[in-house]
Amino acid sequence: MKTSFYGQFPTPLGTVAAAQDAAGRLTRLVFLAGTAKGGEQGPAEQRDDARFDTVALQLDDFFRGERSRFDLPLAPAGTDFQQKVWAALLQIPMGETRSYGELARQLGLPHGARAVGRANATNPIALVIPCHRVIGANGALTGYAGGLGLKQQLLAFEQRQFTLGDETWLR
Repeated sequence: MKTSFYGQFPTPLGTVAAAQDAAGRLTRLVFLAGTAKGGEQGPAEQRDDARFDTVALQLDDFFRGERSRFDLPLAPAGTDFQQKVWAALLQIPMGETRSYGELARQLGLPHGARAVGRANATNPIALVIPCHRVIGANGALTGYAGGLGLKQQLLAFEQRQFTLGDETWLR
């Protein structure tokens, strides 16, 4: 059994729980408020909040408007298709959104919006892999593991911080 680690730390939008594998790659990140599945530890996990100092620092930078890209080693567990969807999510710039259908077409699946939606819903690394940037075809906010209120807050924050024409923010 592989050893992994978990930790919890505060953000302006609530406490976050994160997990890493033994190599220090992020395997999970969830906002604890609004989710019933995020904070529990697995049988092989050891709590070590200090291992997440870089994650916490990058999230702090993000919430101060000083970081628009995360630079963290990631290792989300998922199928090949899920991995492709999550990689596509990483290409959506902060402050922008895409529909499930747009992502499906980008992946070469013109009728794959529902499959993209299912993969999006299983994203284990919230915010860093920005599943909150995916919306319905009509522009409506759709499901989010942390709750629609959190999704709305994240999108509004990103639009204020990263799309108001201020060219001083990091890319």
